[in-house]
Amino acid sequence: MQSEYGAAQAAEWSRQFEGRPADELVRWAVERFGEGLVIGSSFGKDSLVIMDIARRLRPDIPVLFLETGYHFPETLEFRDRLRTEWKVNIVDIRAAQTVPEQDAAYGPELFARSPDRCCEMRKVIPLRHALTGRTAWMTGLRRSQHPNRARTPLIEWQDLTDGAGGLFKINPLAAWPLSEVDAYLDTHGLPRHPLWAKGYPSVGCAPCTAPSTAMEGERAGRWKGLGKVECGIHVAGVRRQAGPAASLISAERA
Repeated sequence: MQSEYGAAQAAEWSRQFEGRPADELVRWAVERFGEGLVIGSSFGKDSLVIMDIARRLRPDIPVLFLETGYHFPETLEFRDRLRTEWKVNIVDIRAAQTVPEQDAAYGPELFARSPDRCCEMRKVIPLRHALTGRTAWMTGLRRSQHPNRARTPLIEWQDLTDGAGGLFKINPLAAWPLSEVDAYLDTHGLPRHPLWAKGYPSVGCAPCTAPSTAMEGERAGRWKGLGKVECGIHVAGVRRQAGPAASLISAERA
């Protein structure tokens, strides 16, 4: 019943905000959901825009970062810079197992042999736990990022498994083209992830991210050659449980 109501309410809100400015939607979300609202970010261009807008309204809003243990050193350095220079309240979300523990249990380089399972354990399940008890989260999803995201609504309902209920997912930049994102970064002088200038328009885990060109598409470098386009956190629901070994989570608050 909660899912049916949540989905219907999200669809109605999404219709109401379609065509309206992104900062208006962010303000509404901050005011409506208060302490129950968080931002999900791997520090891509889109989420930086959302963070900038939201922090003008609520400076301490939590920003959830999935610290998978596989990130580029540049990503972790950028995270630390945002913490110190921007004073962002970044919450590092980690899986129950460290990478060496996962290697011992499932064999090394699981990301190459079974990327879905690796993402499940290091991203999907930890995020599900981190979102439990929240009422809404904001993401940087945009329709033009990939054909699979072309129908992304401004607001949607996201179920959490194992009877944990669900929450609203808000995508304020869903209708923005990349040019509008870049213009915002320039206008507001936002910091740049160092890998953007090295041919990585979308940055994920180091073993599963390759450089790509504008002709290939924004997300062409993610899981290149693996037939995979999403880690799982942005599909319908925070889905599937990999097993009891990955059912716990640790979080460090900034």
